Amino acid sequence: MDMLKNIMLTITSMGATAILPLVIFILGLVFRMKVGAAIKSGITVGIGFIGLGLVVNLLSTSLQPAIAYYSKLGSGFTVADIGWPAVGAAAWVAPFAALVVPVGIILNLLLVRLKLTKTLNVDIWNYMHFLVPGALAYFVFDSFFIGFGVAVALSVIALFIGDLIAPRWQKYYGLEGTTCTTMIHIGWTLPFALLVNKIIDLIPGLNKLDVDLESVQKRLGVFGEPAIIGVIVGCLLGLLTKQPVTTIVPMAMGVAAVMVLLPKVVGVLMEGLSPIGKSAKEIMQKQMGKDAELNIGMDCALALGDPATVTVTVITIPLTMLCALILPGIMIFPIGVLMSIIYMTTMTVMASNGNVIRSIISTLLFSIVVMYLGGYVAPGATQFLHGAGVGLQGQGTDFVLTGPWEVLTYWLSTVFH
Repeated sequence: MDMLKNIMLTITSMGATAILPLVIFILGLVFRMKVGAAIKSGITVGIGFIGLGLVVNLLSTSLQPAIAYYSKLGSGFTVADIGWPAVGAAAWVAPFAALVVPVGIILNLLLVRLKLTKTLNVDIWNYMHFLVPGALAYFVFDSFFIGFGVAVALSVIALFIGDLIAPRWQKYYGLEGTTCTTMIHIGWTLPFALLVNKIIDLIPGLNKLDVDLESVQKRLGVFGEPAIIGVIVGCLLGLLTKQPVTTIVPMAMGVAAVMVLLPKVVGVLMEGLSPIGKSAKEIMQKQMGKDAELNIGMDCALALGDPATVTVTVITIPLTMLCALILPGIMIFPIGVLMSIIYMTTMTVMASNGNVIRSIISTLLFSIVVMYLGGYVAPGATQFLHGAGVGLQGQGTDFVLTGPWEVLTYWLSTVFH
């Protein structure tokens, strides 16, 4: 078990940019692509993910002055928002962690073969979204089987949700042959955003507001271009946070660059994924009939090519920080939440079909709920983190510990322990 665990830790420690090329290459061979074509697809996907990481980091760097401005205003927060990288790494300490990935893959292949799912989840990196709730359950209940069962069950549930959202995902984002399997977002962010949109439909006036970037571009011409919108939004954020001109200009250009570059790096990613999807579909139809379909399950980051995700992110981040400062009962300053907002928007934007107003409302409301839930689960999260060997002064929590399954797990632990 320790050897398997060390192997899995070694693989996952390389990150998505190293894991995905390997997985894509192996899938290419499984789906009978030529070796050279499989290698090219794997490398291209890896390059695309490296590009995504660089551009997302550019956005974080560009927004840092605004975040620092609000951070100086904050005080009295009693729970540390430690961010998903630390929580994801801690989950691998659970004794069953090394088993979850191979068992999840085997179950996935079996369910595809039995035609019970059309989703083939290749996003091994994001198995952390199954491991984190599993590890939480293990530490609060002190049960190997409960923790393992939670993790494996979520890996299967993600496949069925991937099936459900695939038509909407492909139609809105144009990502044919793919779906999303990032559990925290498809199982939590997306349902929340869909509910908010249903509520907005019932509010007179607000339900008539429909602002999407495509219509803005048509009305405003060059001033509706993503780059120009990025400059305008960046400048407004700089002015709002009282930055000097020497800071505002780099902020504005950074946001503009992200608006332009994200669709291009997603294009590179899809260039690598498309041949895999085509080969997979051909093999599936030969073996299982012409009506057989297969969607490649991927990280929600694949959807960041839509400029609306960046626009909503840049507007929502300062609003979230402001809410953390003024709303009563919030125990965390949302540094980790802010890191996750850009990924939340891949769901909120899709749920609203690109309506920026609705997306901002649902993303902001979701961030507020997450901040409150982060405080609620903090005792259980801290028990998990301490058990995993994470050194904390006081209590700690993170966005990935606020899903309904984590909240339910923690609540049950308070009832039965």
